[in-house]
Parts: sequence; C-alpha cells; structure tokens
Amino acid sequence: MKGQAAQATGQNTDAGTADRTTRVQGMLAEDQALAHLQKAGLKLVTRNYRTPGRGGGEIDLIMRDRDGTLVFVEVRSRGSAQFGGAGASIGATKRRRIIFAALHYLAVLPAHPPCRFDVVLIQPELVWLKGAFDAGD
Repeated sequence: MKGQAAQATGQNTDAGTADRTTRVQGMLAEDQALAHLQKAGLKLVTRNYRTPGRGGGEIDLIMRDRDGTLVFVEVRSRGSAQFGGAGASIGATKRRRIIFAALHYLAVLPAHPPCRFDVVLIQPELVWLKGAFDAGD
C-alpha cells in the first residue's frame, strides 16, 4: 500500500532510481562530448579518472590534442540554460577537485606536457569551452 501511495503522488519508490538516471544521463553526455572532441581531432587518453580516497577529484575525460597538449575535460549536462545552465554548476570547489585530480594524474608522468582545462556543456546544444579555467583558479 505504501508503494502504491507513493506512486499515486509521483514520489520515487526506489531511492536509487534518480541516482541511476542521473548517472545514465551523465554517461550519455560524456559519450556525446567524447564523440565531438574526437571529431575535432583529440585522442582519448582515459575516461573517468578518479583520485583515491574521500574528497578527491574526478576528471570526466583526459584527452590529447593534436599539438600534444593534455586536456582535462569536465562535461556538464542540463536540460536547459535556465538558472545559469550547465556552466553555473562548476563552482570553485568543483574546479579545485578537478585541478587536484589533474595534479595527481600528472604526478606519475615522467615529464609534464602542456595542459589545459576544458569544459563541454550540453544544455541541450553542445558548447565546448577551451581553456575554461586554469590551475590558478
């Protein structure tokens, strides 16, 4: 009966459903961004790079540009550009976590190539912001 009442009121009866839906939407957005970047000549190095431990960072896509630049890409998707759109969701804390993850990734490389931080926004059109922020942010 409890489940029927929740369904009748439109409430989510499975606490994990919204989480799974968000993850699926995020993966689809990453797939779209990856295809766009590859079409532009970038090569995929790794996907969903995470630092170990709590409070670390995650990078959606790490790509290599034609000139050898290592590109750390954050992908954000929103249904519309209202309320600042997808870009507004990349605040200072998120940027710090991405930078932390990038430094962690670079720590194991014998030499540091030129790097940049790009953002791909999908809201619903795709917008690619090259050099959206830097490690000084």
